[in-house]
Amino acid sequence: MEKTVLSGMRPTGDLHLGNLYGALQNWINLQNEDYERFYFVADWHALTTGFDSSKEIPKNTINMVADWLAFGLDPSKSIIFVQSLVKEHAELFLLLSMITPVGWLERVPSYKDQIAQLGKAKTSNYGFLGYPVLMAADIIIYKAHYVPVGLDQVAHLEFTRELVRHFNHTTQKDVFIEPQPLLTKVPKILGLDGRKMSKSYDNAIYLSDSEEETTKKIRIMFTDPRRKRRTDPGVAEECGVFMLHKIFSSKEKQEEIKQACSKAEIGCVDCKKMLIKNLNEALKPFREKRKELLNKEKTIKEILIEGSKKASQKAKETLEEVRDAIFSTGRLR
Repeated sequence: MEKTVLSGMRPTGDLHLGNLYGALQNWINLQNEDYERFYFVADWHALTTGFDSSKEIPKNTINMVADWLAFGLDPSKSIIFVQSLVKEHAELFLLLSMITPVGWLERVPSYKDQIAQLGKAKTSNYGFLGYPVLMAADIIIYKAHYVPVGLDQVAHLEFTRELVRHFNHTTQKDVFIEPQPLLTKVPKILGLDGRKMSKSYDNAIYLSDSEEETTKKIRIMFTDPRRKRRTDPGVAEECGVFMLHKIFSSKEKQEEIKQACSKAEIGCVDCKKMLIKNLNEALKPFREKRKELLNKEKTIKEILIEGSKKASQKAKETLEEVRDAIFSTGRLR
């Protein structure tokens, strides 16, 4: 049986380099593997902490999918769809919520962290508390064998696995399979201020940034704090600029920079100039493709509508099994 891979992203704003190399690039690489692939716009998930910005979701969806397509996600190889266009997700979410202990939700690793980060005003809704159940529904309705994640996200997937075991045991039917993490090597990418690149920190280099905007941002990036003066030696491996060199510069150039930095033979300004040149050259084809796609918004919508129809067919089949497992064959049809 062909194995299934599933993943999604929330349309909460423009994608940045961290999103590209932490997730999207892995999706694209998997297109060369023997999997059935489902990638979706998690627009309902975006509402859990951003209901007051809901009117931005349609625009964000188009922009995000344009990024996916511009970098090489191929709708002829992967099913690309919108969560809210496949209503079966909502029904499975409802049914699963009937057997999910509240205590399980309160112990999800990110629950308290997000409350601390976003505040109670954005996280005191039922949707936020129950989002792991919706996430589980998203995955298991396609009977996904694998979910591509970084090592730090494995604990989140374990909730889904636990819920699968609970459902199968409660109904005495093996409807669902336990999805496994498809561990992906996520390169460490720091933002402009030296912290992890994130929209919430306002420290990101976005895929939608122009060449000029990218140049300005790299010029103000934090570097190795040891290098207070041009003559101070540094450790390239601990510098956010060098971490981007490891993606956008050749192996030879990386080694040259590493050695020169450790001996203070190169300054941070010169190092940034090299990165600016290499990064902008690498992103040029993408920027041109993205611009072309955004001028064909109708094409993007057609891809999403067609992908959602295909996803819905699979979801309906699974939901029939779920209803039979819960209500048995005596239910009204």
